[in-house]
Amino acid sequence: MPSHRLANLTLDDLDIMGYSVAGEETVIAMPQLDVCFDIGKAPDQIVPINHVLLTHGHMDHAAGLAYYLSHRKFCGQSPGTVLAPANLIAPIRQILDAWGKLDGNAVPANLVPVTAGDEYPIKPNLFARVFPTKHSRGSVGYTVLEKRKKLKPEYAGLTGPQIVELKKQGIAIDNPVEIPLVSYLGDTQYLDFGQLPYVARSKILIAECTFYIDEHAGRADAGRHMHIDEFAKLVEDLENEYVLVTHLTQRTSMAEAKKLLREKLSPATLGKVFLLMAHMGRPNQRPTPVQ
Repeated sequence: MPSHRLANLTLDDLDIMGYSVAGEETVIAMPQLDVCFDIGKAPDQIVPINHVLLTHGHMDHAAGLAYYLSHRKFCGQSPGTVLAPANLIAPIRQILDAWGKLDGNAVPANLVPVTAGDEYPIKPNLFARVFPTKHSRGSVGYTVLEKRKKLKPEYAGLTGPQIVELKKQGIAIDNPVEIPLVSYLGDTQYLDFGQLPYVARSKILIAECTFYIDEHAGRADAGRHMHIDEFAKLVEDLENEYVLVTHLTQRTSMAEAKKLLREKLSPATLGKVFLLMAHMGRPNQRPTPVQ
């Protein structure tokens, strides 16, 4: 029986499952991409996923790391790979060593330190690119993108043998193409992510909008989170096909959040915005935008 009740939805043929409430738990898994953004309390539904992309070390985003890694060993799986800000690797190792002593068994892990600008191969032609965010020291976000090669137009009419011959001569016959599939901002204050084309053009943007009430703008600033006014400014300027909203605070009801999003966003943008936690326990239902 699953350990957690998770939200479920499918966007652009990509399944997304997760849970995200500010200060409680955040974990967003995309099984087809073999990645889990942050890990929350490690629901057992995400244990088979091989890559955890950790944005920062706050407990509601990172508490389940030891269980995730230990349970993979218990289930006979290879050690999980955890990408984490470089300044977190040493304390994560300390935590895993401590749990290994408590449990009586070492906790195997592939820990990968990352900083903004790094890339890590997830699958053939699939990469995680790291970019900076503004939340805690070293905090980062991730874009998962596909890299392909596209034949140059001048060679489009050639036969297979002709193309092979050009390759033998060392002639570059194709151009690299990047397809950003999903960008995950994690917890962050507003930044102009439109300056990062792979974020601005990701098919799916997963972004926090923690505070919604006008009087809570100061709380958002103090905690380095996004207020709805900043969120609206962000998503109106980007080119994403879908925007998935996470990290709703318990201070705001789902109904009130939807109402305020309707007031703040243009109709065109509103039609592509989805609230993660509005899709709890709905694996077979069509996802519904806020509109």
